[in-house]
Amino acid sequence: MGKATGFLEYRREVPGEIRPQERIGSWQEFVVPLEEEKLRMQGARCMDCGTPFCHAGQLLSGMASGCPAHNLIPEWNDLVYRGSWKEALKRLQKTSNFPEFTSRVCPAPCEGACTVGKSGQPVTIKSIERAIIDHGFEDGWIRPRVPAASTGKKVAVVGSGPAGLACADQLNKAGHAVTVYERADRIGGLLMYGIPNMKLDKQIVQRRVNLLAAEGIRFVTGVEIGEELPADRLRAEYDAVVLCCGATQAREMKIEGRELNGVHQAMEFLSRNTQSLLDSGLQDGNFLSAKDKHVVVIGGGDTGTDCVATAIRQGCKSVTQLEIMPKLPLSRGQDNPWPEWPKVQKTDYGQAEAAEMFGQDPRRYETSTKSLQGNEQGQVTGVHTVRVEWNQVDGRWIPVETPGSEQVLPADLVLLALGFAGPEAVLPEQLGLDQDERTNVKAELGDFRTNVKGVFAAGDMRRGQSLVVWAMYEGRLAAREVDRYLMGSTMLP
Repeated sequence: MGKATGFLEYRREVPGEIRPQERIGSWQEFVVPLEEEKLRMQGARCMDCGTPFCHAGQLLSGMASGCPAHNLIPEWNDLVYRGSWKEALKRLQKTSNFPEFTSRVCPAPCEGACTVGKSGQPVTIKSIERAIIDHGFEDGWIRPRVPAASTGKKVAVVGSGPAGLACADQLNKAGHAVTVYERADRIGGLLMYGIPNMKLDKQIVQRRVNLLAAEGIRFVTGVEIGEELPADRLRAEYDAVVLCCGATQAREMKIEGRELNGVHQAMEFLSRNTQSLLDSGLQDGNFLSAKDKHVVVIGGGDTGTDCVATAIRQGCKSVTQLEIMPKLPLSRGQDNPWPEWPKVQKTDYGQAEAAEMFGQDPRRYETSTKSLQGNEQGQVTGVHTVRVEWNQVDGRWIPVETPGSEQVLPADLVLLALGFAGPEAVLPEQLGLDQDERTNVKAELGDFRTNVKGVFAAGDMRRGQSLVVWAMYEGRLAAREVDRYLMGSTMLP
């Protein structure tokens, strides 16, 4: 550790941001990186503690504590402090395939488990990670590395999200001929179409895809396995198949008025906007427009926030975000001790932009949607809500409606950001895969084999809706087991 007292001498600093009023007219990333000298001081704040919880990557109370990828965080923090950026990059690449993604979209469970954060402000791990990988690309240190030898084995990876790309990257390094199938017109899965451009610039995604292609991975777009290409044919043509299709079955809301025009799943809204942005700069009109509309987003989380920010950039008249859960406290409660993920109130970029535009936080907590109302033309016009209180009954917390609190919010566009229920049914049915009670494909963590020989599953399709970093980590681990299956042993990490 280069600076033993760094965490006492330097305060936490995070990257700046372009002000909301200035950035809402753009679809570009708005984070302003810290200067190199400040980044070095932030690296010095790392304690190099004896037991670094920051890279523990475990589940505590059902939430991630520490980095699931087990990044060697204290090591590259120290190297950044010393100015050894190239060495820091080498440490980072030992455990992470795509730091440029996680450093932009990961909620940073590493920081939630940082020892400095136990009694102060945690190290800015996420910002340092982003600076390291950006240095690597800008300085030309990251170049295509084609495997020296081929094993003669062929592997198909279905799905090009974070799990699929990580799995393909590792298998390619092992010398296998890897083909990635993606049903969309671009590679990247949710990285490409599920996350808005201002949060993850698609040029950054494409840069990595181009690098993987240069290293020998074959990408096939516009082909849905199970539809255009039967799953059995895929099994016959490849020595192994890895399913990384995600948990893309959106959770539905079964209420009166769901069938009205103007009511859409959040992911449809986000993906169509990004596709139109990339295809034509939003000039082709092939997206759901919030312009001059009252928008109601039902559901919180990152997807809800992305909907708020996208609607604002499209020029909505107003935006309201409904959340059935109570507002979180500003600091950890006694039932949420370190190093658990801190369940505290945060204002994300979308809420900050809405507050700047409309003068108030768009979120309404402890609010339940009773029905959707529409006009004679079948167009949604309002959302019927009621306030709820959370009461404990027989050890379970249940929402109870508050009498006299009903309200109808004006709504021309309603977006359902309720999460995902599991993978779509086509592939599991065609292949005869065993599924659990949540419809996730059964494959043990650490083994990843399904009940069908030669077929593996990883990422959200196996574990359910989760973080990008979990998906990447599972893709890495699954590649190791596929390599072992094909070769009898493996040297993959």
